Amino acid sequence: MISSYNEWGPLKKVIVGDATHANWPVNDPVFKLEGEKTTWKETPVPRGPVPQSIIDQANEDLEVLTTTLTTLGVEVIRPDPLNFQIHDGMYNYCPRDRLLVYGDTIVDPAMMYPCRNMELQCYHDIVDSAKNYLHMPRHEGMILDAANVLRLNNKMLFLESASGNRAAYKWLCDQFPDVTIELCNFYAGVHIDSTIVPLREGLVMLNGSRVDFDNVPRVFDGWHKIWVHDVVAQDFYHYPYASKWIAMNMLVVDPNTVICDADQPELIKTLKAYRFEVIPLRLRQSRTLGGGFHCVTLDLLRQE
Repeated sequence: MISSYNEWGPLKKVIVGDATHANWPVNDPVFKLEGEKTTWKETPVPRGPVPQSIIDQANEDLEVLTTTLTTLGVEVIRPDPLNFQIHDGMYNYCPRDRLLVYGDTIVDPAMMYPCRNMELQCYHDIVDSAKNYLHMPRHEGMILDAANVLRLNNKMLFLESASGNRAAYKWLCDQFPDVTIELCNFYAGVHIDSTIVPLREGLVMLNGSRVDFDNVPRVFDGWHKIWVHDVVAQDFYHYPYASKWIAMNMLVVDPNTVICDADQPELIKTLKAYRFEVIPLRLRQSRTLGGGFHCVTLDLLRQE
């Protein structure tokens, strides 16, 4: 069964990613262009297989996450294997990017990096189990990583950025005519889930370096807002595929429980002040591989 309408309902079934055979694409045209445009000048953007030591450490942390979720009573599914190094793809580390789940529908978006569309092969059983499946057309100018979208019951929030464009927004609105989908463009980078974190109905955490009082999405009118103005910068290997704000990328297990980066004492303190049970874990390669706890998971079933 697949059914998930928001980011905070009690989690019952989830995909947890896998870093095996992770690869930095060599021939993907968009990946190459982004590498040429980067403002990070200390080192060149890496290409080719991710070092095995990085993969091993990432998988160790994903196993801890899997065990933790299983202990909490959550059914965990892992992606089918695919050798991205042979096929010059990217990875299965971030299933949140690849598929959008809304209710009993799975949306297969046209991803920013075309090579990442091959990741769909790793989720065939999950896609087949969905009541509804929507395939976003390729080669029609639409770009969408699923992590550009947040689900808020009868509303969605869509970030217009490098990984989600206006054409994809219009297509998504057409597919869900009964859902109010608000377009926002406060951050030109990529995904939305290190900027805005809905913690439960009526409570949202906001990245104060990207969002301010003037551009807070209207969907959060009347919600209590927790402003975060700094986090602890994590280490990375060679080149950071995520900023320090990946620390805000957390997984809400239920309206009272959050999995958060263990190396963020102020963030943990803030969450506890709002009476959350905080489960501190680590993803030591979150900046290297570009994914925090929300990124490396994809909820398939949340209790309504």
